[in-house]
Amino acid sequence: MVLLTADEGIIAVRLARSAIEYAITRKPKPHLDQTQVFGEKRGVFVTLTKAGELRGCIGFPYPVMPLGDAIDHAAVAAALEDPRFPSVKAGELPSIVLEVTILTVPQPLTCDPDQRPVHVHVGRHGLIVQGMGTSGLLLPQVATEYGWDSTMFLDQTCVKAGLSTRCWVNRRVEVLTFEGQIFCEPSAQDNRLT
Repeated sequence: MVLLTADEGIIAVRLARSAIEYAITRKPKPHLDQTQVFGEKRGVFVTLTKAGELRGCIGFPYPVMPLGDAIDHAAVAAALEDPRFPSVKAGELPSIVLEVTILTVPQPLTCDPDQRPVHVHVGRHGLIVQGMGTSGLLLPQVATEYGWDSTMFLDQTCVKAGLSTRCWVNRRVEVLTFEGQIFCEPSAQDNRLT
């Protein structure tokens, strides 16, 4: 995967912000000069935080649409459709901080199940656990934020999938890894100062 430049990362975050503002307040979207990368199919997640706490996170783990469209859809869904949270209201927008994570294509771990922790690199890999009719995903930054080792990261991804911890040792459960390039807005406090 070709990495986005810092300028493209700024555009990605601005695309996410403008999509949410348009969906909630109908504020017109600014014209942003998008480079060719925004026309390429990429996986992406948009994460919203408020006062340092998760406020919404939705995305597309696989490259199913052009990146510009995927950012737009994921941002609006994170703000309005994450079932864990009420929809973001217009008055909250100044205190919401956005993070856009551009994903590589998920790849299955091909090692023996009991060797999976050795092949999961905390801080680099995100995880998908799927099997028994369900799946769960955690972004690469989650394990780092919580100080998890690779075994705990695998366990918590199983829990996210609605499965028991240690389900990853089962051959019928597939574990996939991916990497992410993360772009963040300044903090809400910084947004108020500018």
